[in-house]
Amino acid sequence: MSTTIVPPFDDPQTAARKVQMAEDLWNTRDPERVAAAYTEDTQWRNRTEFLKGRSEITDFLRRKWTHELDYKLKKELWGFRANRMAVKFQYEWHDSKGQWYRSYGNELWEFAPSGLMQRREASIKDLAISEAERCL
Repeated sequence: MSTTIVPPFDDPQTAARKVQMAEDLWNTRDPERVAAAYTEDTQWRNRTEFLKGRSEITDFLRRKWTHELDYKLKKELWGFRANRMAVKFQYEWHDSKGQWYRSYGNELWEFAPSGLMQRREASIKDLAISEAERCL
């Protein structure tokens, strides 16, 4: 995510570009680069895990991408207002045993005036799939 797109988000095109930037960034699977898109004191809820600050986010992402192999993400803007967005997403990955999953979810985002994300609430459900069922 770049700080060049900052709130308030006034039009669908700008909001959608911000979401696409987040998708592109997450698909790098680079924990440090991804964490840099969040404020130093960012707060997250990811499933049932509560995280605070870039350091915890970086550690979380390292663990995530050690377990979720060949991760590929697609995000879609659901709605936006001022400094907040709602996003739906799905991603596919496999574990170390070769079992593929598609993970579906919704995120609520809140941005600081700088354009960095200061809060992220994510609800996610995993579905085991066969490799033939992959679509991303």
